[in-house]
Amino acid sequence: MSYLERLDSYKEEMLETLSESVSNPSVNSDAVQTEAGEVLPFGKGVYDALKHMLAKGEELGFSAVNDDNYAGHIEWKAPNSPASEYFGIVGHLDVVPVGDGWNSDPFTMKTEDGFVYGRGVLDDKGPVVACLYALKALKEEGLEPKMNIRLVLGCDEETGSISADHYTEHQGHPTMGFTPDANFPLVNGEMGIMVFDLAQKFNTKPAKDELRLTKLEGGNAHNAVPAYAKAVIAGNSEQYKSISERAALYCEETGYKLKAKKQGSSLVVEAEGKAAHGAHPEEGLNAVSILMDFLGRINFASEELNDYIEFYNEHIGFDLHGERLGCNFSDEKSGPLILNVGIASGTEDIVSVTVNVRYPVTCTDEKVLSGMEEVIGDSRVGIVIKTVAHPIYMDLDDPMVVKMMDAYHEETGDVDAKPMVIGGGTYAKMFNNILAYGAEFPDEEATMHQANEKLSIESFMKMARIYARAIYYLCCQ
Repeated sequence: MSYLERLDSYKEEMLETLSESVSNPSVNSDAVQTEAGEVLPFGKGVYDALKHMLAKGEELGFSAVNDDNYAGHIEWKAPNSPASEYFGIVGHLDVVPVGDGWNSDPFTMKTEDGFVYGRGVLDDKGPVVACLYALKALKEEGLEPKMNIRLVLGCDEETGSISADHYTEHQGHPTMGFTPDANFPLVNGEMGIMVFDLAQKFNTKPAKDELRLTKLEGGNAHNAVPAYAKAVIAGNSEQYKSISERAALYCEETGYKLKAKKQGSSLVVEAEGKAAHGAHPEEGLNAVSILMDFLGRINFASEELNDYIEFYNEHIGFDLHGERLGCNFSDEKSGPLILNVGIASGTEDIVSVTVNVRYPVTCTDEKVLSGMEEVIGDSRVGIVIKTVAHPIYMDLDDPMVVKMMDAYHEETGDVDAKPMVIGGGTYAKMFNNILAYGAEFPDEEATMHQANEKLSIESFMKMARIYARAIYYLCCQ
């Protein structure tokens, strides 16, 4: 029996393990302390998922380490391998909130028409289970790895990087490896991500009887295209009538959805766009940009506010690649820079937008910042950097890339598939020397983070076989 045949024989056991994992509602929550004084940094549901998977690893004959309930790993130890060197398979057990629209209990795995349904079956519990049993098949076949192999279990990938930081600080970075938390055939590069505010404080305030913007808000995440934005305006009835008429005319001229309505003593202007992921803003329509475009047609009493709105419309507007902000960099490996305005906020004292920029793998955050600063010049708009995640890239002829692609090609027969560079960010940005490898197959319906998240059983077994091949080629030959 080959290791692949052994793996196929585990099918029912694998599905049972996945069902058990899904039954743990591992949505990140506030830290809690048990009666025994143990701290669960991401809540009981996440802890239960970690505890279950570590116990399953030990049950299958591996050693297991709990890293202070922040993360953990299941390890297949290699003879004579230094403890500090390991091949890392880095997954996560936390899941996004359930949301509405489910046809069944999201934490009770359902099997129907060749699919399993449940929160986490694809992101990322299914791939984690597939990797665990790939290791079991290789081990039971009597093979020995050239270096220690760890299935690392992160616990807050969907909400941050605390578990990854804690784990690497205490357990070290992998020598090489992959994270089964993106797309097949292989992600050999991830664009850099910079998040920053473009903000301006106002030195003076208009008089109470003048036309004022008292509140601006839109969006709730820098990495999402906002579908809604609103401005609260203070003025008199004559001004409100004029703005409402202009709003109706604006909709006729542009086709955008925007409305003005009286609310108490204020006028509220609301813009409606279309939500999308910040890595793919072309799939959405930015409500903040619609609103700012319209506000640019209003002459507020505050010239400082007017200047900020003009700056936005002149240098950002509906641009998706930083064309007018001085940062429209591009390269052959990753394509053009991607720009998304995710959040807008403002009062009579300050106004700002939060921008998410994904820049090419051959570019740097310093270059992006320098380009924007040149455009901003002596305007009063300031750049406040919030986070930077540097790009990663591995050449196509790198042995790790070649062997992982070989595993994919041989298992699927899809020899035309090529490695890709993505605008999103995975654990590959948090752990050294790893790449994102599956688990979503080309042309499959993307259900990560959605209601009725599903995974075909055929794909579940196919990804496990790909991972087993890759581990064999990289660690056991």
